[in-house]
Amino acid sequence: MANTETALKESMTIEGAIGAALVDYTSGMALGTIGGGKELDLNMAAAGNTDVVRAKLRTMEMLGLKEDIEDILITLGSQYHMIRLLKSRGSNGLFLYLALDNKRANLAMARHQLKKIEAELDV
Repeated sequence: MANTETALKESMTIEGAIGAALVDYTSGMALGTIGGGKELDLNMAAAGNTDVVRAKLRTMEMLGLKEDIEDILITLGSQYHMIRLLKSRGSNGLFLYLALDNKRANLAMARHQLKKIEAELDV
């Protein structure tokens, strides 16, 4: 089982990774971050993407959808932003956030690798 630091380091080995964070969407706080920089404030991204997750969960509830969110993908002109909700025991209310350079990233492979990291993460 990987801890938060190990999981975030593994996330940065994904081709095209710009930054990653483990986020508590009940508070909007990043529990850990790696990468980012002046172009990508990961703490601000954590708070903003918390709103995205909450909005999607509310919408699913209003629609009566009884499914779990696997991931949320936001595509920008030069980046992919992936949000992977954690499903492992004890990780309720958490998500992995990964920002990728879309010119270097393979989206399908990044999604597969992030799913593997999520499965190995012990929070």
